[in-house]
Amino acid sequence: MSNFRTPLKNARGLGSAKSGTVHFIHQRLTATALVALTLWFLCFVLSLIGADYVTAVTAVAKPWNAIALVGFLVAMFWHAQLGLQVVLEDYIHNSLMALALQTTVKFVAVLGAIVSIFAVARVALGN
Repeated sequence: MSNFRTPLKNARGLGSAKSGTVHFIHQRLTATALVALTLWFLCFVLSLIGADYVTAVTAVAKPWNAIALVGFLVAMFWHAQLGLQVVLEDYIHNSLMALALQTTVKFVAVLGAIVSIFAVARVALGN
């Protein structure tokens, strides 16, 4: 008898998660921010080709460069976490493994962002 059930019948009553739109908007906003910040980052890195360590540290220590670099790092880690979340939701069907992987991805993204921002702050504010 269960082979006559439609997918709609199985889904009825579950309701929507009401978070898909926010996730979609955050992913698009971080992608848009990354377009501009990646262009800035490429120009910044290309301007430092052939520069010595002191010149590179001085360039990162400038307030606008440090702010833009932190913005790039935050947008990059946030966007990566959102993208990996979608991939895991689509392809991992074991709920316990999905939970463990989602938690691991979020933890690694937050840890990576914190360490990266700390490194920029340390350079920008002087050891």
